[in-house]
Amino acid sequence: MRALVVYCHPVPDSFSAAARDRVLAGLRHGGHEFRLHDLYAEGFQPELSSWERLHQFAPPSDKPQIAEHADDLRWCDTLVLVYPTWFSAQPAMLKGWFDRVWVNGVAYDLPEGANRIKGRLKIRRIIVVTTHGSSKLVNMLQGESGKRVITRGLRVLCRPFARVTWLALYGIDVCTPQQREAFLQRVERRLGGR
Repeated sequence: MRALVVYCHPVPDSFSAAARDRVLAGLRHGGHEFRLHDLYAEGFQPELSSWERLHQFAPPSDKPQIAEHADDLRWCDTLVLVYPTWFSAQPAMLKGWFDRVWVNGVAYDLPEGANRIKGRLKIRRIIVVTTHGSSKLVNMLQGESGKRVITRGLRVLCRPFARVTWLALYGIDVCTPQQREAFLQRVERRLGGR
């Protein structure tokens, strides 16, 4: 497996950081290649600029500020996203990464004269490791908008029949330390292929 791990949380010692560490431990244990992007630590700029919007069909080589991210996205066959779910979806920083990196010439092509994009990523599997303050029931009643971004938005730009694995800890605000540790162990086992 060639995994790109994209981590998004502003607090270095958060529970999400512990989950990221277990993701990396699992990948190492499984003997997988991986690359890591810590969006906050890197100072990633999530704002889509006016120039980028107006030049959305410019080749990725014209956008040096996303070049490394784009190269890593094209390199991987597995994408691992580690983040907390806030307001039913991804943090703004991660959403900005989608907006700026998943662009024409990287994640998709829009052939001349066509009205449909064609996905171009070689990703076979997207793994999401996330936390929710509310219960699974509340998330379902709210429509699971963050999950839909992944399963209905990003996934269609990947290989046909790409799988999504959703590893979520619901009700984190009321979880016991034992429940948190059990979740972290599950994450590490899944990423290690056990």
